[in-house]
Amino acid sequence: MSTPNGIDPSVPPSSDGCVECDALGGWWFHLRRCAQCGHIGCCDDSQGKHATEHAKTTGHPVIRSFEPDESWFWDYNTSSLIESGPDLAPPVSHPTSQSTPGPADRVPSNWAELLG
Repeated sequence: MSTPNGIDPSVPPSSDGCVECDALGGWWFHLRRCAQCGHIGCCDDSQGKHATEHAKTTGHPVIRSFEPDESWFWDYNTSSLIESGPDLAPPVSHPTSQSTPGPADRVPSNWAELLG
């Protein structure tokens, strides 16, 4: 079976949290994993939208959810959901002990209003 363009199953995730949010001391709502290079970025419901920004700047077209119990992919080139794809290098999600939104010590008490 061939692997779709934009997916490298051998590359592990870059971290347990959004790389850019961590660097800035920020927080995120949900996490997404670049299926090509493993970059972890925050979702489009997060303030930073770093997963989409990564896709735009690198041209890496496919992300996978990095949330526990989610295995869907998104193809930016076709704006389409891919309900399943190849197994990626572990871990396949952030630790279940990590809060959502997270990380817990940086999430403001009014986070829902900020994302609203």
